[in-house]
Amino acid sequence: MTDLFVNKLDEELSLLSIQLEEYQKKQFFDYYEILVEWNKVMNLTAITEMDEVITKHFVDSLSLVKAVEDIKEKSYVIADVGTGAGFPGIPLKIAFPQLEITLMDSLNKRVKFLNEVITKLGLEKISTVHGRAEDCGRNPEYREKYDLVVSRAVANLSTLSEYCMPFVKVGGKFISYKSGKVEEELQSAKHAIFLLGGKLDGCESFLLPGSDAERTLVKIHKVDGISKKYPRKAGMPSKEPLK
Repeated sequence: MTDLFVNKLDEELSLLSIQLEEYQKKQFFDYYEILVEWNKVMNLTAITEMDEVITKHFVDSLSLVKAVEDIKEKSYVIADVGTGAGFPGIPLKIAFPQLEITLMDSLNKRVKFLNEVITKLGLEKISTVHGRAEDCGRNPEYREKYDLVVSRAVANLSTLSEYCMPFVKVGGKFISYKSGKVEEELQSAKHAIFLLGGKLDGCESFLLPGSDAERTLVKIHKVDGISKKYPRKAGMPSKEPLK
């Protein structure tokens, strides 16, 4: 673990009022090293420079504190849908160990990577699920079981909402991580959100600490149980987003 790594992580997380113990900093550093190593043989991320991984993956993931202020102390049950290389789920688990997290991804190779990270970092109360969101969202084991569902996956908000809202408990929230301005996307997703039992609960827009990258966290409150029609079969939410 290098001083450069620790100093940058500390500095940027202080802007989010997050303080880590030494063992957590070590877990972040080990995660970074495993990510870079595995990335040599499979495409996990285009971002591999240490500074950029800290800012654009770790700190970005933890910016969820702007939308869920009590996440530092509450034992939320969280699903991270389309987690990819583990963002935001693994950084959230490292920083806030009391959280219970399920990482979902459709690619088995990525799930193997996630399991390796979980084992090597000694993380507990975190599990992986290999499957498409559309299929998992119909499975009674996962349907409407989570307090919070988060996703940094790249898709329009209508599509993402159909992937994610089936997992959210009534009274829970889906929070979508978005880049840049989202006004147009919000307008076109409003009806889809309503059809999926949701209600827009505002947005948190900010510059990512340590960069000039614009970020928006879109908060969607689950106010009603979801119709059995949703999610539609695999591929439909992206081909024909709800209008």
